[in-house]
Amino acid sequence: MLHTNLSVNEHGHLTLGGMDTVELAQKYSTPLYLIDENRVREKMKTYIDAMGKYFPLGSMPLFASKSLCFKKIYTVASEMGMGIDLVSPGELYTARAAGFDLANAYFHGNNKTDADIELAINSGLGYFVADNREELDAINRIAGEKGIKQKILMRLTPGIDPHTHAAITTGKVDSKFGTAIETGQAIELVKYVLTLENIELEGFHCHIGSQCFEIKPFCDAADIMIMFMALVRDELGKATTTLNIGGGFGVRYTEDDPHIDIEKSIELIAEHIEKTCVRFEYTLPRVLMEPGRSIVADAGVTLYTAGSTKTITGYKSYVSIDGGMTDNPRYALYQSKYTILNASYADKEADFTATIGGRCCESGDLIAEDVKIKKPKRGDTLAVLVTGAYNYSMASNYNRIPRPALVMIKDGVDTLAVRRETYEDLIRNDL
Repeated sequence: MLHTNLSVNEHGHLTLGGMDTVELAQKYSTPLYLIDENRVREKMKTYIDAMGKYFPLGSMPLFASKSLCFKKIYTVASEMGMGIDLVSPGELYTARAAGFDLANAYFHGNNKTDADIELAINSGLGYFVADNREELDAINRIAGEKGIKQKILMRLTPGIDPHTHAAITTGKVDSKFGTAIETGQAIELVKYVLTLENIELEGFHCHIGSQCFEIKPFCDAADIMIMFMALVRDELGKATTTLNIGGGFGVRYTEDDPHIDIEKSIELIAEHIEKTCVRFEYTLPRVLMEPGRSIVADAGVTLYTAGSTKTITGYKSYVSIDGGMTDNPRYALYQSKYTILNASYADKEADFTATIGGRCCESGDLIAEDVKIKKPKRGDTLAVLVTGAYNYSMASNYNRIPRPALVMIKDGVDTLAVRRETYEDLIRNDL
């Protein structure tokens, strides 16, 4: 199997975390998101232990909320001792509602409104990751009105292209995020932020992109960031103490994707950062990382019920499902590859090549093209693997389709974490 939390039971059914996915599909209906909580906790622990071992005191991983956001995930993160990375007031509100201590939260975003900033400060946010001068002015003003000095990191673009998909590359000079170092704009903005009396600049942040299977882009970005931190110290007299190198470790969606050893990668990045700090005579900063996909992706499976199977003679075959781009838009957006199984006959040979089509009135509503599966009949359960990241969090109500339920499984127990939307939910805000 693609990942160790997947298997096949005596009935020939696909299991996730030891639980029968076909039985869960029958119990909760489909489409259905499943999240293996033990797998999530295992990945969180890997990051926490490795960063504690190889990085300085105070270093920690921050769970990237954009990958998967609902109340229970923050409960798990809190119990495991992780910080969190937030990118919207909705994520912040959800984390707060779950009881997460927002002192350990970092609020990102390239266009935080005054209302966003006020909500965050009122909620006891630990850090803003500030993107631009206008935002800095707003944070300074609102913090002053509330009589506090707000801690921030500044988001910079180091000019690194990690060669991922263009839509998930974020560290290039011409990115919409952050301020470019190589143009000289970053140092000018630091000069400005040091004049703001209600802001405390703690350090700097960068994020180069997603689905990185090599550590070199992280090391290259760290070189540029530490060189910049040394420049700020030497020219402006400010020695910052925090370096956030973002997230982006890749995950295996198919057998063609490589394995990545997270602990070893962190060890090697830590060694590189330490050498770079020695080179620039810079005190080793605490290091933050923002894993999201690499924590929750392979914990997730999405289940569908097969509808029609049709073959266009001389062309191709289609299998239709009761979900699609509304619960997983990643193929439509990025042509993302997936491993797909007939979960009802997971022990049988994949003998049928088909394109998996969703139910939306949209020709681009596809989950995968030309994949091999055991030929399904109407009512079989199909499973799309490695859907824990950017599926539920990117779901929509296109075609007025309700979003699926999300079920957490742990130690042989299944728990409804997010209920299925109803048709009444779809019209709740209509007047």
